[in-house]
Amino acid sequence: MQLRYSFRLYPNGPQRTALAQAFGCARVVYNDALRARETARAAGEPFLKTGDLSKLLITEAKKTEERAWLGEVSAVVLQQSLRDLDTAYRNFFDGLKGKRPRMGAPRFKSRKDNRQTVRFTANARWKITPGGDLSLPKIGDVRVKWSRTLPSIPSTVTVIKDAAGRYFASFVVEADPEVLPETEPVVGIDLGLGHFAVLSDGTKIDAPRFLRRAEKKLKRAQQALSRKAKGSNNRDKARVKVARAHARVADARREFHHQLSTRVIRENQAIAVEDLAVKGLARTRLAKSVHDAGWSAFVAMLEYKAARFGRTFHRIGRFEPTSQVCSACGVKDGPKPLHIRTWECAACGTVLDRDINAAVNVARAAGLAVSACRAQVRPGLIPGQRGEAGTHRDGQPTVVGIPSL
Repeated sequence: MQLRYSFRLYPNGPQRTALAQAFGCARVVYNDALRARETARAAGEPFLKTGDLSKLLITEAKKTEERAWLGEVSAVVLQQSLRDLDTAYRNFFDGLKGKRPRMGAPRFKSRKDNRQTVRFTANARWKITPGGDLSLPKIGDVRVKWSRTLPSIPSTVTVIKDAAGRYFASFVVEADPEVLPETEPVVGIDLGLGHFAVLSDGTKIDAPRFLRRAEKKLKRAQQALSRKAKGSNNRDKARVKVARAHARVADARREFHHQLSTRVIRENQAIAVEDLAVKGLARTRLAKSVHDAGWSAFVAMLEYKAARFGRTFHRIGRFEPTSQVCSACGVKDGPKPLHIRTWECAACGTVLDRDINAAVNVARAAGLAVSACRAQVRPGLIPGQRGEAGTHRDGQPTVVGIPSL
């Protein structure tokens, strides 16, 4: 299976200039190709092929005075920019055909975009030096912070510059599955906002709320940015400060997702989650909290880690009434408002925790054999006989209801 490993890059001044030039050249070729195809479409001409665009916009353009500077960067970067445009068109057409979720048509790139990327394939003859640097054509040996070893020789490397001005090298490698020893526990997971995740075994993981905790700092940074004059250097510096504050929040959230997903995968043989309508929830008054939780990213981590480590991953439908069905007797008790966190089953009298009960039902809907014993907050009370009510002669009060065994 293919995996992507990202590492932090620390280019020096001349290397940052060379990377900025590579970003700009790749962006210009992408925009020129998009403009050429849109012009041909408006004129009713056939769809231009990548080979024709490469010859016209790269090979021939380098010979002109207006585009002579394209020859100062690696040709592989420009070719990969055309491939990115092909991918954008393919995804757009597949969305129209119903092969994938719909997405918009390709759009022109801007030098003010928050994310700039260039990709080098094996044809570019990039390499990792014996000293641990990343040698890129026409850029030089860039220092890399290696946090772990690559499992195999990478096929491509993508250099990324994010909104905070940080540089990353993203490698695509082939990795063999690492099958973990089999274990007996299986788990259903109910994702929420009060608790980030509630497991069917009764475990509750609190929501870290990284964005909420950083709101005051983000607010001050955004206010400082709004006071700076547009187009000034101070405004650009303030924009980077805002971007770095947001990057710290995103990094902390991603680290939390990785640690929790790895723990769940290692401790359970099968995992079941509910397919949540995140886009729909993001249009409600809970939008900020929904985005802060990052459910989609967490579920995606669970899915690929389950495939990598030999675990079973299940995703049940979003219309499954997990919060309405009693996990003890299976009777559907109807919908309940969100403020009701515990409820008593009208059929069997079991008092259930809403979230744990939903997690148990998620696992059962996926066909996993889980126990509902932890879904019960407390056993229902059995009323005592009428003769036992009141006060005994010895002065000891009688409990009206006793817990069932």
